[in-house]
Amino acid sequence: MQILVVEDDVRLAQALGHILEENGYGVDVVHDGATGRDWAASGLYDVVILDVMLPKMDGFAVVAELRRAGVSTPVLLLTARDAVPDKITGLDSGADDYMTKPFSPAELLAHLRALTRRQGEVVFETLAAGDLSLNLESFDLACGAKSIHLSFKEFSLARVLMANPGQVVSKDLLIEKVWGIESSAEDNNVEAYVSFLRKKLAFLGSSCRIETLRKAGYRFAVNSTDAGGASGGPSASSTSEHARGNAATGDTAGVPNVAAETRPTEDARGSAPC
Repeated sequence: MQILVVEDDVRLAQALGHILEENGYGVDVVHDGATGRDWAASGLYDVVILDVMLPKMDGFAVVAELRRAGVSTPVLLLTARDAVPDKITGLDSGADDYMTKPFSPAELLAHLRALTRRQGEVVFETLAAGDLSLNLESFDLACGAKSIHLSFKEFSLARVLMANPGQVVSKDLLIEKVWGIESSAEDNNVEAYVSFLRKKLAFLGSSCRIETLRKAGYRFAVNSTDAGGASGGPSASSTSEHARGNAATGDTAGVPNVAAETRPTEDARGSAPC
């Protein structure tokens, strides 16, 4: 799940980003209302956490403009103003929920879960495609009785591809989803992590494969005899992936230079760097 945080207090924004990333969310952070409005309108985000008191455009105006533009992304207003009229103004402007500072990390995460449920999305702990099962909490990829742990970016890449079996996914979209919208990652970063992930599939003995489509991107191919293969769609069980197949993104703190990364020696399982 990708979250946009619009908060002018840099320290609070960093703390929010850390809390969310620690709990498996992809996060982008901006610090003024006008930029927040533009980024939220991109359609790349599952939830927007929006402060009310912002430079250039306050949170009430931001959410009102988003709704007028037809953007239905859930918005959680975050503010120190706890007066009832302010809450009413925010909700009437189109916000979905309202949280008053200070708050605990547990409260923030509970509000996000509630927003997800309100959108009618079914949330799962595992994502399955073909003979593979991806655990969305432990980052473990399994095929039958065999499993292997994925690095965060390997996991994010696998999540996007497995949620869209048989579909062409461009490198640009993978960069946005795995590295973040502000990332300076390039095609070779994507190619390197696709290579890492292919090694993991080979170790597991999976019949699934990642196909390269010249000048188009990649396609996650599922053997039609595997579970879920007949329909070509992913399946899931238990409680954190959108039924509609949206995928989480990677961190936004920076993009690894794959060519310069210090990689540990890969064991027989084909371990890749985080």
